[in-house]
Amino acid sequence: MAPALVATSEETPGSPAPKNAPPLLVVENLATHFLTRAGVVKAVDGVSFRIDRGEVLALVGESGSGKTVTGWSVLGLVDPPGRIVAGSIRLNGEELVGSSEARLRAHRGRDVAMIFQDPMMTLNPVLRIDTQMIDEFCMENERDSHHLLGSDTVFK
Repeated sequence: MAPALVATSEETPGSPAPKNAPPLLVVENLATHFLTRAGVVKAVDGVSFRIDRGEVLALVGESGSGKTVTGWSVLGLVDPPGRIVAGSIRLNGEELVGSSEARLRAHRGRDVAMIFQDPMMTLNPVLRIDTQMIDEFCMENERDSHHLLGSDTVFK
């Protein structure tokens, strides 16, 4: 099963877009590379697609073809050593490449989301589970984890 990239609008999926409505999501010539000791890994290189209002897009391809990294790129979730090196991602006409973390966070889950192909992909194996759970809870509630929990040692 491939991950689905879902961008939302006021329209019902499958309903026709209003005349002259701008596209909901436009990705043009996206390139996301990972700079490693062994060299540059071009996980995504030259990907382009468009989602109009009322449409849903599923990214389909073989394992390792860049589906998940494309979704992470749209959501602004590419961690070092990866980075978007070229291209444009526009959501409702707003350029997301180069946007602040706060701006990207405002869109995640509300305007654009990713449904992962495998539940194991929802957690980063490099990070502690408690850190990921606290971060998710805090993002959803727009609170700082120290304020919310009163301590950073709760899960040690």
